[in-house]
Formats: sequence, structure tokens, C-alpha cells
Amino acid sequence: MTPGARISAAIEILDAMAEGTPAEQAMTRWARSSRFAGSKDRAAVRDHVFDVLRQRRQVAHMGHGETGRGLMIGLLRVQGIDPVPLFNGEGHAPRPLAEAELEVPLPPTDEATAWNLPDWIIPEFKASLGDRADLTAKALQTRAPVTLRVNVARVNVIAAMEKLSQEGIETRANPLAPTALTVIAGERKIRNSFSYSEGDIELQDASSQAVVAAMPHGARVLDYCAGGGGKALAIAMDFETAVFAHDIDPARMRDLPARATRAGATVHQLDAENMTAQTPFDVVLCDAPCSGSGAWRRSAEGKWTLSEQRLKGLTQIQDDILDKAAKLTANKGTLVYATCSVFAAENERRITAFLTRHPEWAQVYSKRFDVDENGDGFFTAHLMRV
Repeated sequence: MTPGARISAAIEILDAMAEGTPAEQAMTRWARSSRFAGSKDRAAVRDHVFDVLRQRRQVAHMGHGETGRGLMIGLLRVQGIDPVPLFNGEGHAPRPLAEAELEVPLPPTDEATAWNLPDWIIPEFKASLGDRADLTAKALQTRAPVTLRVNVARVNVIAAMEKLSQEGIETRANPLAPTALTVIAGERKIRNSFSYSEGDIELQDASSQAVVAAMPHGARVLDYCAGGGGKALAIAMDFETAVFAHDIDPARMRDLPARATRAGATVHQLDAENMTAQTPFDVVLCDAPCSGSGAWRRSAEGKWTLSEQRLKGLTQIQDDILDKAAKLTANKGTLVYATCSVFAAENERRITAFLTRHPEWAQVYSKRFDVDENGDGFFTAHLMRV
């Protein structure tokens, strides 16, 4: 595909999304109907679409509209690229720019457009992040780092880096966690690499790894909201720990057995009935459902679909999860709360609310992880009975 044809494909996908099709579904439909597109073409088109989602307000401003065409014109301008040569109508390229489209708007001056956030989020964003609000908003407009977790139960970090390098995957140590590596070249080779297939590495954000690294040791640990099980697998690197995983939707854990086998780890999956029989646990991790605002670089559609009502509903779910998890935690055990959110409403305020409802508990640790070149935005807190 030519660069112009890739832009046309991105326009098609963005228009499908405007009609209500989720981003991943729109991408999949396009790929299935475009068998001629190679892996590099699909990657380039995907990059266009997600670059737009991260900067939607700004690119709409610079492209004079919310259509797929306007968004792609705006994206090129934001990236410092003149759209005229690419919108030339040749082959599968978009038609040439109309006279009105040739006008280049002045850069936006209002905060919401410059930050690429919905208006209603701005007050919560500022209240939650203070003097880091501007840096965080701008960081969320960039592409997220590709980060690996080294399975140190099988290989040490230096050896893992050397093996990856031999397969054309260059990495650097990530300061957030001792097991974390940031990929600086060859990221598209990871899933087909020997290191991945043999379980030496897993794809996992460094902040997520840091949340696990900060957890106290326990003989029996429950990942209460396990999802795909990434944190459970990280905990299971310690063979002295019996690791259990539960999720309200067991289908989310369907790939966990295969991943555990590849990693040489043991993770016991529990449904609600079996979990009660296994209670209590020394450590209970609640990686609660949240807005995902700390990871909007990876799931940029989320910033535009989140509503005030949905955020309020999430905080109620988070309160309920903490209350239930507290009952599963041993008397001298630790309840660990975590989100990939930057909002205080989902983080510090949930801990305050929990302690108000349960004065017999106390917070013994808390930490925020910034959205930056090393990892996503995360929050974690440890709670114990007093």
C-alpha cells in the first residue's frame, strides 16, 4: 500500500467508528476485507487510527472536522506533515484537498483541546493531578512504551536481554521494576520470538509490574480481579507462594492456563464457591475495574467514551470489591488495592471511603505511578487490620 492508500484506509475505519463501531472491531473488519494489506500496512493504518484517538480534539481542530477525512488531515498537520502531497487522488489515495481544507487553522488555545480531553474531565483531572496535570495530559497523547516482564524463575534479566538481542529485539532496563525491560527496537518480533514462546518473557506494563513488586510476600495470594492473569503470573514467579486467581467473568481468564504452562508457573483458578472454601488468604490483590485513564495511550478510545455517570458507577463497583475482598483477607494479612487510573475519585477517595466504613483497617502504604516514558499511570495502596 502507498502512504496515501494507508491514509484512505484509516479514514474508512474512523468513519466506521463515527457510526458506532468500536475501534478494535472496525480495525478487524477492515483487515478482513483487505487481504492485500501486509503486516506493515496494517501496522501503519493502526498507528494512524490510534494516533487520532489520542489527539482527537486537536486533530479535529486542525482538520476542520470530525469526519475521518478531517481527522486525518488534522493528524498530519499536528505531526508536521503537509497533507497536500498525500491527498492527491492517485490510485487509492484520498481526493485532493478542497479550498476550505487548504486553510491551516491556528493552533488551539483552549485547555481541553490542547490536552485532548473531554470538557467534563478537566476539573477532575486537575484536582487529581495538581501540577502534573499538564504533563500527564500531554503524555497520554503519545504512544505507550512496549514493556516486557522477565520471568526470573527461568532466566535472569541480563541473559534475557542478550537472548532477545540475538532475535533482533533490543531492550533497556526499566527503572520501575527489577523484572521490567523497555523494548527500543524490534517490538513486532516479540510474539514470534523464542523467548516469548518459551515463557522467558511476557508483555506487561512496567507500572503494573511495580505494583506486584511492592506487594508483601504471602504464602497464599489471591488475585481477586484477575482479568487475563498478568499479575497472577508475575506473583507466581515466587515458587514459595501459592497463587490463586478469580474473576467475576471467568472467560477473561481463558488464556491463563496456557500462559501459565508456557511460564512454568502454577495458578489455581477459583470460582466464587471454591474461593470461599479457600479463604482466608495472606494477601488479596484487587486490581479493580476502573476508567483505565492511566492507560489511555493504549486504549485511547476510552477517554472519549467515559462519562460522569460511568465514572460514578465504577467507584461504586470499586467500593463493593474492597468490602468483599476484606472478608477474604486473613486477620494479619494485607489487602492490596490497585487501579490503572489517574483519578483520585478511583484511588485515594476509595481508600478514604473504605477506611470510613471499616475503621478497624488502616492504610500502611500507597503510591502513584506517573504516565511517562517508563510506564502507565497506576495507583496502589496496602491495607491491614489494626
